[in-house]
Amino acid sequence: MDHMKSKAVRGMALTLAGGTMWGFSGTCGQFLLQAKGLTSNWLVPVRLLCAGALLLFICYLKEGRRVFDIWREDAAPVLVFGLLGMSMCQYTYFSAIGASNAGTATVLQYIGPVLILIYLSLKNKRMPRPAELLAIALAVAGTFLLATHGNPGSMVLSKEALFWGLLSAVALAVYTVQPGRLLNRYGSAVVTAWGMLIGGIMLCAAFQPWSIPVHMDGEAALAMAAVVIIGTVVAFSCYMEGIRCVGAKKGSLYASVEPVSATVFSVLWMHVSFGLMDLLGFACILSTIFLLALDKKE
Repeated sequence: MDHMKSKAVRGMALTLAGGTMWGFSGTCGQFLLQAKGLTSNWLVPVRLLCAGALLLFICYLKEGRRVFDIWREDAAPVLVFGLLGMSMCQYTYFSAIGASNAGTATVLQYIGPVLILIYLSLKNKRMPRPAELLAIALAVAGTFLLATHGNPGSMVLSKEALFWGLLSAVALAVYTVQPGRLLNRYGSAVVTAWGMLIGGIMLCAAFQPWSIPVHMDGEAALAMAAVVIIGTVVAFSCYMEGIRCVGAKKGSLYASVEPVSATVFSVLWMHVSFGLMDLLGFACILSTIFLLALDKKE
């Protein structure tokens, strides 16, 4: 019993740590984009390329040449995941951060699970259950509050921030649903590593970050290292070990501390101020995660 309790506490701590580091990474991205003058066209390709290579190297140390098995049987799906899932998810997310802040961008991205449930309801030709309908209504209400502060005649959130934020939610839904079979066959670490590497190569080819002038001082270098190492390799490792201890359902709930973390770091570090309507919008959207996770039926 003590062993089980200890394992549960360890799993909770690790998944909370993973979510917190993801939120911190988002704020580091905000710092780079808004304080250091970087652009998503430079930050995202470099981040994906470096993080993907590093994560793949760690996977190779653990699994050896098995990390290349995915190319023998599933080359097309992993290419689609890297080109459309991973790259789109990361690019839209950091573009939303640049247009607003890490807290708002992360919360808007968390509409993704609601989009997944709508997609699955349409695919399975069934009406959403009451808890799911409530989650959809809360996601819409939360987005409305964030965008207008309750006044439909005015836009508080910029159109650019709303566009990239909602597109990042769509990208998150694609990123989550598309690689299901790959994850079951090869594990999330290997699939994520290849997705990042492929996405990074594709975005490097598209945006040519080496041709974009960048002033990389000590602060920017530290923030970039945090985005790549803490926000990717360390956070992902903590999360994966955490769900091994407590299971995917509880682990994903604990990891939803990410938008809270991003919001807190945005306030303390980047001095972003949020009003009551912003916080109500955050609460509406984040409550959908708990509604869907606690729904007893699949």
